[in-house]
Amino acid sequence: MRCVPSGGLLSGRMRMRPWLVQQQRCLSTPRPLVGGSSSILSLRTISTLFSSSKNRSTTSPISSPLSQPLLPPPPIRPAPPLQTSQQRHYASSTPTTKDGPLERKSASLEERISKIPISRYRNFCIVAHIDHGKSTLSDRLLEHTGTIVAGQDNKQVLDKLDVERERGITVKAQTCTMIWNYPKDGLDYLLHLVDTPGHVDFRAEVTRSYASCGGAILLVDASQGVQAQTVANFYLAFAQGLSLVPVVNKVDLPTADVERALGQMEEVFELDVSDAVKVSAKTGKGVGDILPAVIERVRPPEGDTEKPLRMLLVDSWYDTFRGVVLLVRVFDGTVKAGDRLVSFATGNEYIVGEVGIQYPGAVPQKVLRAGQVGYVFFNPGMKRIQDAKIGDTFTVKGREKEVEAYPGFEEPKPMVFVAAFPTDQGDYEKLKDSIGQLVLNDRSITLQKDHSDALGAGWRLGFLGSLHCSVFQDRLRGEYGSDIIITEPAVPVKIVWSDGKEEIITNPAEFPDGEDHRLKRATLYEPMVAATITLPEEYLGRVMELCESVRGVQKSVEFFHATQVILKYELPTASLVDDLFGKLKGATKGYATLDYEDAGWRESHLVKLNLLVNKEPVDAIARVVHNSQVERLGRQWVTKFKEHVDRQMFEVIIQAAAGRRVVARETLKPFRKDVLAKLHASDIGRRRKLLDKQKAGRKRLRAVGNVVIDQSAFQKFLTK
Repeated sequence: MRCVPSGGLLSGRMRMRPWLVQQQRCLSTPRPLVGGSSSILSLRTISTLFSSSKNRSTTSPISSPLSQPLLPPPPIRPAPPLQTSQQRHYASSTPTTKDGPLERKSASLEERISKIPISRYRNFCIVAHIDHGKSTLSDRLLEHTGTIVAGQDNKQVLDKLDVERERGITVKAQTCTMIWNYPKDGLDYLLHLVDTPGHVDFRAEVTRSYASCGGAILLVDASQGVQAQTVANFYLAFAQGLSLVPVVNKVDLPTADVERALGQMEEVFELDVSDAVKVSAKTGKGVGDILPAVIERVRPPEGDTEKPLRMLLVDSWYDTFRGVVLLVRVFDGTVKAGDRLVSFATGNEYIVGEVGIQYPGAVPQKVLRAGQVGYVFFNPGMKRIQDAKIGDTFTVKGREKEVEAYPGFEEPKPMVFVAAFPTDQGDYEKLKDSIGQLVLNDRSITLQKDHSDALGAGWRLGFLGSLHCSVFQDRLRGEYGSDIIITEPAVPVKIVWSDGKEEIITNPAEFPDGEDHRLKRATLYEPMVAATITLPEEYLGRVMELCESVRGVQKSVEFFHATQVILKYELPTASLVDDLFGKLKGATKGYATLDYEDAGWRESHLVKLNLLVNKEPVDAIARVVHNSQVERLGRQWVTKFKEHVDRQMFEVIIQAAAGRRVVARETLKPFRKDVLAKLHASDIGRRRKLLDKQKAGRKRLRAVGNVVIDQSAFQKFLTK
């Protein structure tokens, strides 16, 4: 052991405070303790040390070790016992206490829920048009029931996606369980709330939510009144037999017209609005009147805990650690950890790993009873999201013959198809993993591999609508940092060949060219939608002209409450992806609203429009359109594509062609060297000779040269 010599070189700090040197000396040297056997220095001893150090001569840095009072040795603590790797693993993975905050919260909820009979359960959802305040009202209800602490930070609490918070819309239906003490009878009620999307693209989320509910809050904006999606949601809820609670929101706005909104609800829906609830979700005014109305008007769920388990799969999502997590509604029986369940749809068997409720986060429970809505995941977990079929029925193994399966849901059909390519083909695998993660939690997206000569390897994706596609792209860029090129949205086309065979084409590049002789004897069909448009009466003429311009067929016109009109048209689905909604908003100064649903196929005269660059087709930019739209769209293409293509050393010809017919053309002039710069007073023959030589060289260059189109040109061209 190395010791500090008493007469060695010391720092200035050591010379000024010589007692610090004692701490640097060898611990093996016996040290007399100050004050006999006491191991604690008194204040008097410390003051003596200070005074003695001031009176020392500067010529002697330190005196004899035995003449200085020594500090006591530090107490020696026993070393902790050695742990094996297995012991360290269990020590890190096992919680330090079994009575943590989550466990106490779970036990408290379990105790309160166990005392509530099924007659005091209420399952309800909030349905409305987009931007009528559903998520804000959900926040106020969570605060009113004490599920969350009231505060200014409670904005879109149930919306978990970043894109939902950025855009202020709900993309995926979210659920939450609440316990509220009803002041009228002083009893606890178990309330299950579902916040549904308001946009028509996500109607499948609303339909699934109705299966877990016995009633719905029909929310209407006091300043906007009844709009298209309000009408659609009402008819869906009415068909499911749900009890409706009319609520008028945003009554605090200066533009609010509560009486007009109530009159529209009474006239259009034939509802009794005499006891409608008037609220302001933003300020909280009137929110306390909603839950009593829900308890009084919404019927409790039916179920028997003594019967065999009958459990409906309402929704699912993928968790990296747990596998597929199921959102379920229990109709009969109970389910708890350790139960062995069987699926009616797949026949697969699973062992329940955990059950719980959303409060609003996941809170584990010992058991889910009949009438409740909660989450379930298995151990070992369900690995494939495809095995979780929405609308499937689960029961306990061995009781399959005693349980009747739920009829299930209609799977949503993709209406818009796009092709997605990475901007750099080196990022193909990264983008593949990112898309795979998003598709795991959004079963409505269809995915298959695709390839383009211009853009390389990619995917063909199917979406429920244009907003669904836009949200997917934002999530891909925001959550995974991936940059992609997405082609223009296209709709499927059905071809009935002369031999009776049918073929549905989703990729425009696979559509046969006009030179194909089989196409002359085939019949072409395009998809149609039944559109419902609500608008003020003063804009009726403009909207009808717009619908007629996109080959729409009028079905009906209904006037209600003097100033509002409900207009129903049958429109081509292709018009929706051609920004019909934006044109509709522009024609009505933002007052019109649109809702639509699939209306089957209609025979049509369709052609394939190609973009040619130096007479070579660009397969990434191809579209199947109606014959009447060819010239307008072709002119837009060539004009826009010319702006984003770099000039070459030779002339570049950009054309839009339908079959052999060229409908539009633009020419990109080449770079030109000034070959006449060295000529001054030469004759005209010499000038002509040099120009002809340059012209001949350009012809040879154009014959062997390829147009190089940068990826950014495609990205800018395909961006609206």
